Amino acid sequence: MAGSGKLAVVFGGSGFVGRHTVAALAKRGFRVRAAVRRPDLAGYLQPMGAVGQVHAVQANLRYPESVARAVAGADVVINLVAVLANTGAQTFDALHVEGARTIAKAAAAAGVSRLIHISAIGADTKSKSRYAQTKADGERAVLAEFPNAIIVRPSLVFGTEDQLFNRFAAMARISPMLPLVGGGRTKFQPVYVADLAAAIANAADGLGTAGKVYEIGGPETVTFRQILDKTLEYSGRSRAYMPLPFWLAKLQALATWPLPNSLRPITVDQVRSLKYDNIVSDAAISEGRTLKDLGVTHPSAIASVVPGYLERFKARGQYAHYRNA
Repeated sequence: MAGSGKLAVVFGGSGFVGRHTVAALAKRGFRVRAAVRRPDLAGYLQPMGAVGQVHAVQANLRYPESVARAVAGADVVINLVAVLANTGAQTFDALHVEGARTIAKAAAAAGVSRLIHISAIGADTKSKSRYAQTKADGERAVLAEFPNAIIVRPSLVFGTEDQLFNRFAAMARISPMLPLVGGGRTKFQPVYVADLAAAIANAADGLGTAGKVYEIGGPETVTFRQILDKTLEYSGRSRAYMPLPFWLAKLQALATWPLPNSLRPITVDQVRSLKYDNIVSDAAISEGRTLKDLGVTHPSAIASVVPGYLERFKARGQYAHYRNA
């Protein structure tokens, strides 16, 4: 295995994309150090490798000394840390920009041979979305400290524990209507989390060109409305759609601002993001900066993965069809 004996440090290794990335790296023979804020809650990562192959260490991007300790001796560093909304000290600026800069600076100082930074399609300093702005600022900060870093920009990511199909299916279970923001015309190119993790692991193995920005999308382009359609189909629900112009969706987001992020249907910043398509650019395709170019040539389609984990949202339960219910 190409990664055999090498040490890969994964910041955010206990998260949704992180745990799949850890598993993919371990499968390739890397020793994996998951750098997380609460290593005591990341014990489930250890069985993803052989005995002693995977372990978690404490690191907080707001404390540079903890980051420096985490990257010591590493061959590869991967930054997966991100937030979808500001929460206390965990803000867009603190994590996407300053945190990314801290990791890149520490990786350079430690003599790391390869840095892989996970950003997002839509990263743009001119965007009205603060999420997209800080993602772009983070890329610049990383490349300023570590010019040979590989930047990976995925579209929406789906998988068993996602906050995409699962979130809308949970809404459909309790609500008679689903919000159709902006007419549901925004386009996305969702990528299966295991395919994204494989691409990251391939980059850690040496695939990909230093200093390049790769845009990662799945095999199909779907609109926001089609995502809702598929969610209802696979969860066995029938719900009406409530058309929400962007201005009205913004008002709704403002009205729910005091609620915890987990209870808010959408944030103002997410409304702003929905005004822009989230798909792989023509430039990335023509220049060879896509999922295929990071070694994933047969990515999984939505229909081959999502029905299996949305079945639990059906009215009579996950195993109803086995019981002829």
